Amino acid sequence: MKESLMDIIVCPIDKEELELAADERDSEEIVAGTLTCTECGEQYPIEDGIPNLLPPDMREEAAA
Repeated sequence: MKESLMDIIVCPIDKEELELAADERDSEEIVAGTLTCTECGEQYPIEDGIPNLLPPDMREEAAA
């Protein structure tokens, strides 16, 4: 994901800002990391450059 997306994506639960913690970068792309809501504290993973912004209950269903 491009870091510039941080200007437009928000927490799907409460529409608040997300903080980025990048674990792996590839030039301009964030390959792995975590997005954390500044309000509710929910965390959303970034895997293979794709942020998973599904709410927690839907993430668990999708993985099954």
